[in-house]
Amino acid sequence: MPAPGGPVITGSIERRVVSVRGVVQGVGFRPFVYQLMTHYGLTGWVRNTSGNVQIDVEGEPQALDRFLLDLKASAPPLARIQDISISSEPVVGHEGRHILESLSEEGRYQLVSPDIATCPACLEEVFSPSDRRYRYPFTNCTDCGPRFTIIKDIPYDRPRTTMASFTMCVRCQAEYDDPLNRRFHAQPNACPECGPSLWLVDRAGNTVPAAEAVKETARLLCEGNIVALKGLGGFLLACDAGSEGAVRLLRERKKRPSKPFAVMLAGIDEVRQHCEVSPEEEELLASRQCPIVLVKQRPDSTLAPSVAPALNRLGVMLPYTPLHHLLLRETGLPLVMTSGNLSEEPIAAHNDEAIQRLGAIADFFLLHNRDIHSRYDDSVAIVERGEVQLVRRARGYAPYPVLLHFRAEPVLACGAELKNTFCLTRDNHAFVSQHIGDMENLETLEHFERTVELYQRLFRVDPEIVACDMHPDYLATRYARAMAERWPGMIVVPVQHHHAHVVSCMADNGVSEPVIGVALDGTGYGTDGAVWGGEFMLADYRRFRRVGHLEYVPLPGCDAAVRRPYRMAVSYLLSTLGESSLIPGLPLMKYPGKEEMTLLRRQVERGLNSPLTSSCGRLFDAVAALVGLRGIVYYEAQAAAELEAVADEATAGEYPFSICEREGLSTVLLGELFRALLADMAGGTPASGVSARFHRTVSRMIAEMCRRIAAASGIRKVALSGGVFQNRLLLRLVVPGLEQAGLEVLTHHEVPTNDGGVSLGQAVVAASSQ
Repeated sequence: MPAPGGPVITGSIERRVVSVRGVVQGVGFRPFVYQLMTHYGLTGWVRNTSGNVQIDVEGEPQALDRFLLDLKASAPPLARIQDISISSEPVVGHEGRHILESLSEEGRYQLVSPDIATCPACLEEVFSPSDRRYRYPFTNCTDCGPRFTIIKDIPYDRPRTTMASFTMCVRCQAEYDDPLNRRFHAQPNACPECGPSLWLVDRAGNTVPAAEAVKETARLLCEGNIVALKGLGGFLLACDAGSEGAVRLLRERKKRPSKPFAVMLAGIDEVRQHCEVSPEEEELLASRQCPIVLVKQRPDSTLAPSVAPALNRLGVMLPYTPLHHLLLRETGLPLVMTSGNLSEEPIAAHNDEAIQRLGAIADFFLLHNRDIHSRYDDSVAIVERGEVQLVRRARGYAPYPVLLHFRAEPVLACGAELKNTFCLTRDNHAFVSQHIGDMENLETLEHFERTVELYQRLFRVDPEIVACDMHPDYLATRYARAMAERWPGMIVVPVQHHHAHVVSCMADNGVSEPVIGVALDGTGYGTDGAVWGGEFMLADYRRFRRVGHLEYVPLPGCDAAVRRPYRMAVSYLLSTLGESSLIPGLPLMKYPGKEEMTLLRRQVERGLNSPLTSSCGRLFDAVAALVGLRGIVYYEAQAAAELEAVADEATAGEYPFSICEREGLSTVLLGELFRALLADMAGGTPASGVSARFHRTVSRMIAEMCRRIAAASGIRKVALSGGVFQNRLLLRLVVPGLEQAGLEVLTHHEVPTNDGGVSLGQAVVAASSQ
């Protein structure tokens, strides 16, 4: 709020009609306006509509001017104002100040706030014995709590949320009705007398007697049990993160042998005990979004080794609901908090569903009776070079849109096969969905379809264009084509995977002019039928031209080579150096048996079930297998992550490579690299040194290719995209190298560099191509 002072009286009265767009519903904006009107002695009214917040206000001209300045400058912490329009109108003689009922308008839409972590004021109430919400796990106000996960439609009012079935008690209703109370029109407002409640059951669904469910759950966790907790957007599986036995048991039951788990710690001080954190990482951890942040683990951390095996970074987060705060304080333990699912299924969201799907994993279930309308995973982020970059975009960020610098046609972009998100565009908003998951099963497809329907309803989008990946067999592509068949006249726009990557980075940075695009990942369907993934292109929103790539090698056995990196190592050695490079003493030779090695030779030589690939992700896999780090993977990019983790940056040097020009394409040849790498290994260089030199070499490849392309094209902006750029060591090497060459570098911020950002690129390409 502004400083005291009030209006300057001049004797004249004027009227202003104001429209405010952005995230201005469910964030305390109307009571803020009411209080601001009171402060400046103005009269009039404020109300929500389906498209904006409308304000009609009268008063002294100078008071009106100050009111309008403070409207944006002093807005509530969760508000995100995008546009304010103001008109002067004839005075009508408003009396008093009023907050009117919401107005529903056909076809209009309003931005929706993400779910937000518990605010300090609510947390103080939860831990104050004299407060009526003492230890109440559903405490919230207009500054925090559930939003997106409970909303069914707009305008955002309680009857259109999953809180509709909870009738407020007299005291909660009084808070809700009081414009001066921080719970004024807080739609999830509740207390122990009238709101949602918790109870504990075993895996058979039988109620566990307990005087207080939270205390009993804490006791069970301390005893080494695995508990499924119903949270904001779905269930989380929790166990003692300091107990190797409990963590290993969770891995065994969840069928997740090595993919790292996230850990929830009570506060920043506890984070410092286990991790080395920068001020920027601390700020992100404690932010209202409260994502999982990937930070460097301390060597003396007492967390179980199985939390993040073979890695030097942990995914940590702070409590973001009152329930989490209560559990962390009650147990005094760091807790594993991982998605409540099996393998790559969607996160479980409903009580019966969770008991059925997670009954073989969890020993107990902490349930509640506030329904979750939309599934919502935890977001994951990193801080690199002082800037936040999202790895997974969900809670705290979605469904807030990416702002486009043009007005887009209504497009539905269906995204990629892995790490799927979709994107809907309307006007200058690109609504990138929360993380959906890997589109490999019916459950995920159903989650995708339900969430598309929710976004269409909330943001009043009827797509005229549907965009998809060029790969014909992806589930998301099939969905797009089936949708077009149901709606005659709908245009289908297939978008090449790596073009979508580059354009997503451009849109993420508000850049529309042509760029040098560097798209490095594991897999993408190329226009020549090969498996792309090490791509250099000239691109804008409408088109691209491939100007370079990494050397093609066979992908022996297709998906088998992705799951078994030693196959890629054999393919690279045979393809670039020949049979003599397969020395019996190489670490990778322990994986394939005699029969498989014979098959591999035949596949590489003849191309049997072995499409050509330029994938940079597969190159990282091959090197990790070659040095003996990882021959078989159990999650995506495991080999590359472990290769990065082991790198000794103090090791100097790099490996040679060459670039040749063939039919207008620059090709990075890798034979020299592998010859020097093998010599390094023969000379006793450990995997840590090989890794450092390899990362430095890839960085120089990128810089040299971009330098050549810039010299030939005159383009100086470089957009970096694709899952390989989740590698923080590589990113730290690449960006300065490009900048030293006089190039401007674009990296991702609001959407992930991995396939979670592809839908944004698809949408922008499709909208720009019409």
